Amino acid sequence: MIQNLPNWDGTIAHSGGWAIALIVIVLVSWIFYRYFAPQNWREWAGAGVVQAFVIALYAEMFGFPLTIYLLVRYFGLDREYVSANLWSTLVGVGETGMIISMALGYGLAFVGIGVFIQGWRQVHQARQEDQLVTEGLYSVVRHPQYTGLFIALFGEGIVHWPTIFSVGLFPIIVLTFAWLARKEEREMNTQFGDSYRTYIQDVPMFVPRSGQWRRFLYESRSGPDQ
Repeated sequence: MIQNLPNWDGTIAHSGGWAIALIVIVLVSWIFYRYFAPQNWREWAGAGVVQAFVIALYAEMFGFPLTIYLLVRYFGLDREYVSANLWSTLVGVGETGMIISMALGYGLAFVGIGVFIQGWRQVHQARQEDQLVTEGLYSVVRHPQYTGLFIALFGEGIVHWPTIFSVGLFPIIVLTFAWLARKEEREMNTQFGDSYRTYIQDVPMFVPRSGQWRRFLYESRSGPDQ
């Protein structure tokens, strides 16, 4: 069935590692649910899309590289060297391109995870005190948890290891959590009134304003009281 694929057996040596795939899926899912903690059906719907993204991504990364197989098998991308990374396969830069995309992807993923966790810590404390949080990360964007999630998923599923499913699901995840954010903001507007409306006018939803990225990254490493 794959007789026309040159050197296929020797180029994706790590495929078939389903035990590793399962471990990574469980670990990443635990981190996500630990800090996202969905509480209603809307949040569970968003979490379900992210869960599908995680499963599809790591099943291809360590299990079977379906995206590479389909592109090479059915779209004539037969090469002497078939990398397990989509970008390096399409561009034809082999291991060098794969290492570069891996380094950039992991860098974005770790930054996103840091933002995600720090945003959760700040909003968790504010909820316990029944206060509106406008300091730290929340002084730069209104939903830093979601911003961190987007950065992490983009780094892992688009830059490091793009697949048919991760590229297709990423915009769906962004739209889903933008919908969740709007719903949360309506509730916050009801609870905090004018103070929250003023906050919305001053602070962007997901993307820091020009010149605010350095501050955003700094706030992801330290809370407002540190």
